[in-house]
Amino acid sequence: MVTPHPTNDEQPPLSSSESEHLLDQASKDVKDFEHVNESWWARPSRNKVRQQIHSLISAPGRPRWMRTKTNVYDNDKLMRGLRRSRCTRFGLATLIFFGIVQLLSLLGGFYIVYLPSGIHRIIDKWGQIGQKGEGLSSWPTDFSAGILPVPVHSHNDYWRRVPLYSAIEAGCISVEADVWLFDEELYIGHSLASLTPNRTLASLYVDPLVQILEKQNPSTRFHPDGNASQHGVFDTVPEQSLTLLIDFKTSGSALFPYVVAALEPLRSRGYLTHRNGTQVVSGPITVIGTGNTPFNLVKSDLTNPHLDIFFDAPLGVMWEDPSGGEKLPHASAPEPSVYGADMDASLPELTKSAEEQRWASDSDKGQGMTGALESPDAYTTENSIYASVSFTQAIGHVLFGKLSNSQMNLIRGHIRGAHRRGLKVRYWELPFWPIGLRNHVWDVLVKEGVDILNVDDLKGATKIDWGKKTGWW
Repeated sequence: MVTPHPTNDEQPPLSSSESEHLLDQASKDVKDFEHVNESWWARPSRNKVRQQIHSLISAPGRPRWMRTKTNVYDNDKLMRGLRRSRCTRFGLATLIFFGIVQLLSLLGGFYIVYLPSGIHRIIDKWGQIGQKGEGLSSWPTDFSAGILPVPVHSHNDYWRRVPLYSAIEAGCISVEADVWLFDEELYIGHSLASLTPNRTLASLYVDPLVQILEKQNPSTRFHPDGNASQHGVFDTVPEQSLTLLIDFKTSGSALFPYVVAALEPLRSRGYLTHRNGTQVVSGPITVIGTGNTPFNLVKSDLTNPHLDIFFDAPLGVMWEDPSGGEKLPHASAPEPSVYGADMDASLPELTKSAEEQRWASDSDKGQGMTGALESPDAYTTENSIYASVSFTQAIGHVLFGKLSNSQMNLIRGHIRGAHRRGLKVRYWELPFWPIGLRNHVWDVLVKEGVDILNVDDLKGATKIDWGKKTGWW
């Protein structure tokens, strides 16, 4: 005879310690699901928890109150833990999916960069030995290939780490060299303390320009007379002339004949802009004298026999009524405004440094005034190219971030007077800080018609959109 399996009521009851042990074990397993910071692979499986709960519920002789409590865990705590587990695993799966997508994207970029297509391989290796375009990667006149000239003057160009070349690289069409005469040699520098034996007008400017222009004007069987075309330093615009502004620091009358002689390597090759009667013949290099350059020596064909040195005329004496009225003499021009407000206030005259006073003669009066004539109409395109003046002296300081109405009137009058004479306007000693104010002044000058922007920061002037407001001012 088969003995029937006893029911739960007939099985011997559990001891209190056994019941508490089973309940504690089940509660612990349920709570393990609530520790979301624990690694998911260390959690007990659902089946394990369910088996523990089932064994506790079906234990023989189990009290009804314990069964009720366990059901609460089973229906509430357990299900909540399972839901949290599902959310965690879903989140991890999502992260893994997007990680795979990002990895594939990186691999695709790696393929493009390191395994380029056929056209990219040709471009990267063009001109190399044994590759397509061998011997075709350069041109005879590619010294400045891709550089576009801009109407910017490299102020104190010799201070740059690479004089002349840095300005050409930036696209400047004008460079400045301060020249001192000692022992029949022309030295380049801003002051006596900065002069060195190897920094001369020839070594920093004349000789490099000859080398550049010979490369730009090669003699080949297609171009037998290399100097006939007279291409300038800019390959993109070969007819653009580069201005060499020579600032005479020592006595102008003593220095002038040495400058004339120093330019002979450029002159003999036909590279200098010069006057031919009343006509100006443009060349790759245009030489303009400023500082203590004597106007009377520039104008004379005895001291300037080749007529290839021009004058930097005084812009301050050329003011004319910008409203279009009658031309007024310089004495009728309004006084500059010192602080940018609409007020009349005169500025002190510019003074030379102690070094310049020591080595200059009494007749040397500085830019545009040495050996000059009384009448502003003496400066024409036959003897002058630039018309310059100190911005601080002629216009005044700019405060409150804006040029005043009287200052704008001065600028427009200067431009009108110079342009009527065919001369190019240049202001030196411009504000340089704050940067926003500097950029604002640059923007106003260019929009009003200033022809050459005098700058120290080549990158800021040629590579950055300084028309936008930046910084504070």
